[in-house]
Amino acid sequence: MTGGKTSQPTVAPATNGPKAGRFPPQIKYIIGNEACERFSYYGMIGILELYLKDRMQMGADGATQVLHLFGTAVYFLPLLGGWLADRFWGRYWTILSISLFYCLGHGTLALFEGSRAGLLAGLALLAIGAGGIKPCVSAFVGDQFGPNQDRALTKVYGWFYWAINLGAACGFFVIPMVRNQAGYSWAFGVPGIFMGLATLIFWLGTRHYVRQPPQRAHKGAGFWQVIGYALAHRKSGQRFWDVALARYTPDEVQAARSVAGIVMVFATVPMFWALFNQVNSTWVLQGKKMTPFYLLDGETMQSAGAILVMIWVPILTLSVYPWLERRGILPTPLRRMSAGMVLGAVSFVICGIIQGRMDRGATLSVAWQLVPYIVLEAGEVMLSATALEFAFSQAPERMKSIIMSFWLMTIAGGHFLVATFTNLNSRFVHARGAAEFLFYAALMFVVAGVFILLATRYRDQRLETK
Repeated sequence: MTGGKTSQPTVAPATNGPKAGRFPPQIKYIIGNEACERFSYYGMIGILELYLKDRMQMGADGATQVLHLFGTAVYFLPLLGGWLADRFWGRYWTILSISLFYCLGHGTLALFEGSRAGLLAGLALLAIGAGGIKPCVSAFVGDQFGPNQDRALTKVYGWFYWAINLGAACGFFVIPMVRNQAGYSWAFGVPGIFMGLATLIFWLGTRHYVRQPPQRAHKGAGFWQVIGYALAHRKSGQRFWDVALARYTPDEVQAARSVAGIVMVFATVPMFWALFNQVNSTWVLQGKKMTPFYLLDGETMQSAGAILVMIWVPILTLSVYPWLERRGILPTPLRRMSAGMVLGAVSFVICGIIQGRMDRGATLSVAWQLVPYIVLEAGEVMLSATALEFAFSQAPERMKSIIMSFWLMTIAGGHFLVATFTNLNSRFVHARGAAEFLFYAALMFVVAGVFILLATRYRDQRLETK
């Protein structure tokens, strides 16, 4: 019922919580939901580039632009999902309700395969579904842990990311084979079945969940209220946050200030995603010009990327980070994220070298793409899995969903940058081959330097509030 979404949130008693180093039992339902949901999303996205290019006859540049504009919508709409969760429904009901749009989106693509109207409607529903639940699931994981479980929280986000990539690896590998055997309708329908399974798994854990109340159950101003007031009333010579203190309490202003600090750190991250998201577009097109390697081709190679993440997560979480910590080299979240951004640039240098050989007439196996994949996926784990931990630990309690949505907007920004660069390149520059990959690499090195500078200036919000 609607009233139950807002007026009677369920919060598990603290006395029933697990020990500091153990995962709460309900985590298995959330991780199972995430694995199935990611199978449905990445299975669909893995075949979308060639579907748009060949079946919908949009051409290579047109397909790349549409795919990344869709990605922009998917990762922009977390603002809506985070707002609904924090302000009205709570994270649990937002996830459960918006999952239905997700299922409808897959069904629309399957039933109206080949139709331009069906394509637009299906992608719109998928964007609402995938975007709406994303910030809520990430924050909902953290809700299940108590204040004395920092170490378990660090580990669970690593394994949460591992589950994401388990679903992605299976989706990338299986769905192209379904398409080859049964056509696009079934290739879009099977992910819809898995999204229905994801919703069921999440619902099965209902009685075990810790459910935080929505923000409107708390008295206090939101981030946009504080920022809006300060912008509207600031006069020359006044300090920005001092203006807000004229109307809001120190706690409300400090909460908004915390969010603003996190957003500043996130501001340069879209460039990383502009590179990473091309594994679904330009890397697929590069791979299709290479000779297959057993069952791997330009599309199924995407599954290798997800498998590499599942390998990198335990290596980094259980071996590399503890090894550095024992030697007094503290692998803080911002340092890990900085290293991830540099590795993203290195992967595109490698792609440029491979493409340069192909431009000169060499015939290469798609197995060569494993080299940049290994580097890029290490960077993704260092950046993205770490950012989930960073964002949740730094965000004020009543703004955790909205800060997760800001993180996901960095991915939207990356998709938008690729669509924009592709459009400009096709109209004016006409850079192709190795030059295009090396352009992205050079830009990434510059942006990584800016991120490192911002990271050194960031002040831990947990220390600020003590």
